Amino acid sequence: MPELPEVEIVARSLNGLVSKRKISAAELLRPRLAPHTNPENFSSDLSGARVNFVHRRGKHVLFDLDNGQTLITHLRMSGKFMLLTEEISDPKFTHAVFHFEDGERLVFQDQRHFGQMKIVATPALAAAKEISKLGPEPLSEEFSYEYLRDKLLTSRRSLKEFLLDQTKVCGLGNIYASEAMFLSRLNPRSLACKVSKPKTQVLFENIRLVLSEAVAFGSTLAIVPHDIGGSIYGRDSNWEWRVYDREGEACAVCDAPIKRIVQAGRSTYFCRSCQR
Repeated sequence: MPELPEVEIVARSLNGLVSKRKISAAELLRPRLAPHTNPENFSSDLSGARVNFVHRRGKHVLFDLDNGQTLITHLRMSGKFMLLTEEISDPKFTHAVFHFEDGERLVFQDQRHFGQMKIVATPALAAAKEISKLGPEPLSEEFSYEYLRDKLLTSRRSLKEFLLDQTKVCGLGNIYASEAMFLSRLNPRSLACKVSKPKTQVLFENIRLVLSEAVAFGSTLAIVPHDIGGSIYGRDSNWEWRVYDREGEACAVCDAPIKRIVQAGRSTYFCRSCQR
């Protein structure tokens, strides 16, 4: 599932491609994509609106519209935006289409059918269920050592499960949690409340580091209109994770084999030697 860096790059790419453009017509082809409305209202709410800008909150892509509404989109496992010209047909698993005045259209494709969209009044965006429950952005000033320390002390879940909780650390997911714990030499199975003050400081810094690295990397990649975000999803050949998806490979620090365990239904990768 895309995490903060991937969604940030998608939002930035979309902002560059569709901001200030007018939606001449909108189609909801799979009603369950937007369960809080119906195809008719989806079309009437969005048709004629101009995109002011596109931004992000947590793992949500937000389209700020000039009609006083915001379109919230969660990509989930396989959701993808594609900006297509008239000559290109809609791909399989197209769930929504946004037509622009010049004939181009923005398609939302989702092979696994997990993506979600919701239209809310922009002044009420912060109160929307999808947004109101989110913790502070980990690259913002709100996310501080003091904040992280306070939240860790109140949790008896494993550290990995704590880090995946979007109400605590917004936007952090499976990949970057594993990477941050490895750099911090913290065992993913340890209790969150047992993380020491010095280790909390190290973890705080490494959460911000791994996310910043990924955003910086994604910012160097070319925007491909017909595959928005696809380049950062797949990575390129010169990017290597420190531990994520490297089960059985040698740890870059101590040469011990990287291990994989399952926590809360998700794979966790770590070095048993470095992360005792």
